[in-house]
Parts: sequence; structure tokens; C-alpha cells
Amino acid sequence: MSTRRKLSSGHFAFMRSVVQGIDARKSWDRYLRVEGEHTDLRRVRSTIAWIRSEFAAAARREMKPGTARLVLFDATELKETVALPSLEEFAIARGLEDFSQAEQQEAYVEAYGTGTPKASRRARLIARQLEALRWLEQLVAQEPGAQDEVGAWFAPTLAARLEKGGMRTLADVVARINGVGARWWTAVPGVGDLKASRIVEWLRLHEGSTGLRLGDHVATRRTKLQPVQLEAVVPRATAIVPFEKFVLPAEVDGRHGLYRAPQHQCMLAAQNDYEAIGAWLATLHVPKDKASATYRAYRKEAERLLLWAIVEHGKPLSSLSVEDANAFKAFLAAPPVRWCGPRHRQRWSPLWRPLEGPLSAGALRQSLIILRSLCGFLVSQNYLIGNAFEGLSLPRQEGRAIGSRRTLTFAQWDFLQARMDEAPQDEFARRRARAIRWLYATGLRLSEIAGAKLGDLQRVSYRDAKGNDQTGWQLAVVGKGEKPRDVPVQDYLVEELSGELERHGFDPDVAAEGNGEVPVLARFDAGRAPTAWSASALAKSIKAFMNESASVASPEDAVQLRKATTHWLRHTHGSHALNGRTGQSPVPIQVVQNNLGHASIATTSGYLTTERDARLAAMRGFGKPGR
Repeated sequence: MSTRRKLSSGHFAFMRSVVQGIDARKSWDRYLRVEGEHTDLRRVRSTIAWIRSEFAAAARREMKPGTARLVLFDATELKETVALPSLEEFAIARGLEDFSQAEQQEAYVEAYGTGTPKASRRARLIARQLEALRWLEQLVAQEPGAQDEVGAWFAPTLAARLEKGGMRTLADVVARINGVGARWWTAVPGVGDLKASRIVEWLRLHEGSTGLRLGDHVATRRTKLQPVQLEAVVPRATAIVPFEKFVLPAEVDGRHGLYRAPQHQCMLAAQNDYEAIGAWLATLHVPKDKASATYRAYRKEAERLLLWAIVEHGKPLSSLSVEDANAFKAFLAAPPVRWCGPRHRQRWSPLWRPLEGPLSAGALRQSLIILRSLCGFLVSQNYLIGNAFEGLSLPRQEGRAIGSRRTLTFAQWDFLQARMDEAPQDEFARRRARAIRWLYATGLRLSEIAGAKLGDLQRVSYRDAKGNDQTGWQLAVVGKGEKPRDVPVQDYLVEELSGELERHGFDPDVAAEGNGEVPVLARFDAGRAPTAWSASALAKSIKAFMNESASVASPEDAVQLRKATTHWLRHTHGSHALNGRTGQSPVPIQVVQNNLGHASIATTSGYLTTERDARLAAMRGFGKPGR
């Protein structure tokens, strides 16, 4: 059932203008801009008809059928009749100013009959309609409220588009705008920049009645905002907010936690649970420029536990028992909706949430291992007397879905190569193609390629299999667990990068001293220093490319390409390198293990399909019943 639209004071102001014959276009832009363009005459006429029908319906509900008929009538359809002059005007026109009023009245009757001076029929109708509108406005005009559905205030087509975008109420719309920023509308099909600006304008106009405030940041594109501006979007609070914004209430801050060790024996300066978590995170050696993937993973798990303990469970972290830890385990397996949101929401956004949904068995296992490590650290430093997570059973280790399940075939990779070669060669397309080729050729993780700089590339000398002297390139990478490794980089990747540097006025020698801080996947904007491509933006771009490619691929390939993510390119590197293809020998497994940064060669061997194929071929037909 569709939401019934409501009438606001703006609708009445607009109709007063229409009734009085004031320029409808100016009135539309002043009062009903959110309805659409005034140049769309069908939209204007249909809106006027809807407003009149709503006026009439309200009058009928009040048992005023005459008023209902009155407001439906279009006064502009009446021809303007000449109004009779007043007695004074008549006397002046006829030169009778010095005659008595009785004599003037006698002459007036002789000229116009027994009629008396009065306004035209049209003027009288307008006056009656304006009076009816004043009465109706007091009766039915409403002000928007935060929980009103969008269909109550926006045109049906626009409301349907907002609802399809996941915004059912005005509060949802404001939350989306505040949470995404100036370009919030890009993910809402059918809503462009103009419609979005008018929605924002309307929401600002009604902030008083809705109580919903749009932040100052929504007027500026994200790339133009300073970090301090984003930092101010979400205030510090005791709520579901990121760790750095969380305010620990004094009554549950852990100073007197049930399982605190004596303070004088503690080797940490931390006075409460928040500071204790901070001390643990500080041991992870955070780089100066950004947090490492390991740091972010550990902070995420500690953050979830702290927020749950305070906001959901009402207990200090240092008072959590084994039973509480088990309750948290159950919470992660089935979190409430209000704790969940899309992964790509950034930490400055009001839409950020600590979870996407229920954790898989593997993710839950990883979470409990990290929390066991956190509490183990606090026990070792005499902050806690015991580890509540030590006694929990861990979910069974899942086998990784590698090999053919999350890799591209050689034919699918060749198809993507052709698509990249055929694409328009603008800066963005070249950068995206460069990213895809680097990920496939090196097996780097998303975070590793996003953080790589030209200063990490090194030209090295080596001898090939025939003993000939050669030169090549390798990239210094700090991977998972802060483990460094050197990954070979093919010459064609370096040559392509060199060409991009030269195209944008930089020294084409990638090893030049001035290029050291240039990101491998640099974004080159005219007049600005090269900037890094964020991991999230890179992942979205590659996902979009996979979907675009799937739309022109064969049905079988399209299924795989639509599933493919950035990480699939890493799996594809492992599979293609280990198994080889026509004209290319398989790469030794130890080399692939190093490229991928696997701690165990057993993990790398999961990409081998040659042995699997041999087993399947050998057993084909075995045990088949004879006739």
C-alpha cells in the first residue's frame, strides 16, 4: 500500500499564488522545487490537480461540500467582467460632484439600472477561494517529522527511487546524506545531482520540524574535505562508534573490574580498560603514515568486544567471565541489525558499524584467537588475573576456497586482457588496467599494492637458468604479520609505469631519487602531486570492471566474473603460476610461496591442480559395473 502524501504550508502558499494568477513558475521554484522542474508542464498541472483534490477531500471530511466544489474550480477559466464603478467614480466621470447624493444615485440607476457597485464575479470567486484556503490550512497543513515516510513528502516517482535505494523515512535520507557526503545520490538510480541538491535544500528548510540536521560536510565533495572536518562529523559518545570516538563511562571503565590484578603489580600505566586496549595495540608497531592491516584487524576485534561489553552487556571488559565471553561468541554469530552495516562505510561516517552481519566460522575463529591474544597480553602484564577467552572452544578450521573455486581460467584472464586493451585509454582506465596487471603478475594483497611506492622498487642483477647475466626488478613488501619479503616484478610492468611517469611530466626512470614517494598506483591529476589510490576505491573499481566485463562475456564466464573480486587476482596468480600453460613452464612452488607471502608451503600447494587432474584421470571409470 502506497504512503498517502501530506500537505504542507508550502502547498498552500503555492496554491494561493495560482489562485491569484501570480507567475506559477516563480511560485513553483519558491515553494515546490523538490517536486521537479517548472518547465515540466505535465508535472506542474498534475501536482495542481492533486493538491486541489486533497483540498476537496479535506472539505468533504468536514461536511463542507460547497467548499469542496469551490476549491476544485479554476478561477482563471472565468472571463474577467468589467466591474461597476463606485458611486463616487460615476459622479466624477459624469461631472456630478456638486450634485446631492440622492441626485447622483438617481443618475446612477438611470445608467446601470438597480445594480449596485460590486466586484466582478471572478474577483469574488478568488476572494472566496483564498478564504477557503486559509480555513483548510489551519485544518490540514502539517510539518514533516523525522519518521515520516518519504512518500508522504516527495513525488511518487522520487519517493520510489529513494525507497529502492534503502531510504524509507526522512531520517533514513538524512542518515544516508550525512553518512556518505556530498555525492550520496550516486548509489540511487534515477536521482541525479539536481534532484539531490533540491532534496538537501528541502531537508534544511524543515530541520526545525524534523529535528534532523545535515552536517556542513555534505556541501563539499569528500576529496575537498580536510581530515579535521571528517573527524567532526561523528562526536565522541558512549554508543556504537569507532574505538577512537568511544567514551568509556566511569561506572564501567574497569578501574574496579572483578578480574583486575592489583594496580601496584601491573606493568602497564593503563588505569582503565580503554587505555589497556590502547597499550596492547601500541605493541603492534603502527607505521607513521597509516595503520597496518594487522593493526586494523586487531583493533577491529578489540573494538567489537569493548562496544559489546559496555553498550550491549553493561559490564566492564575487565569483569567479563568465561560465560560472558561465550555470550559474546554467540553475539558475533548472530548480531542485531543495528550493529551491522556495509564494509565500505568509513570510520568517520555515522553509517559505520562494527559488523557486516553474522561471522562465518573462519572469521569467528580468527576473532576469538585475537581476543585470546589480547587477554593473554593483559594477563602477562598483570592487568587481569585470568583470560576469559582461553577456555572457549574454537570453531573448526575451514578449508580455504582456493584453486578453481576462486580463480579465473586462462581463457577468462585473456578475455580480461583484451577488454583492458580495448578500453578508452584515459588516465583512470590506464591506472585500473595497471592495477589489475600488477595484482595478477605479482600475487600481492590489496593492501600491499595500495601501499607500494616506487621507492620500494629495486633494480637487481642476477643470472638466468643458462648462466647469463640479467637485470630485473623486485618490490620490497611488508606483508601479513609484518613479515618482509621481496617480490619479483616483470619488466613490462616497470616499462608501463615508466611511460605513465613520462606522460605526466615526471622522470621516466622509476628508480630516480625524486620518484621515491610516488605510489605504484599513483593517481595523476593535473597541477597536483601524485596521490595514492585507496584500497577501498581500488577494490570497487576492479569489481565494477569485472561486472562490466561479465555483461559481454559468455554465460558460463559471466557467472565467474560477477563473483570475482580483487582477491581473485591473487588466487589466479597462484594457480596460473603453479600449473603453467602452453608455452610457459610452471613456476617452482617455493617462488610462488614467496610471492604470495604464505607461511606454509602447504597453503600454496592448494593452488596445484596438476596432481588433482592426474588423480581424476587415473580413477576415471574405476569400479564401474559391467554388463
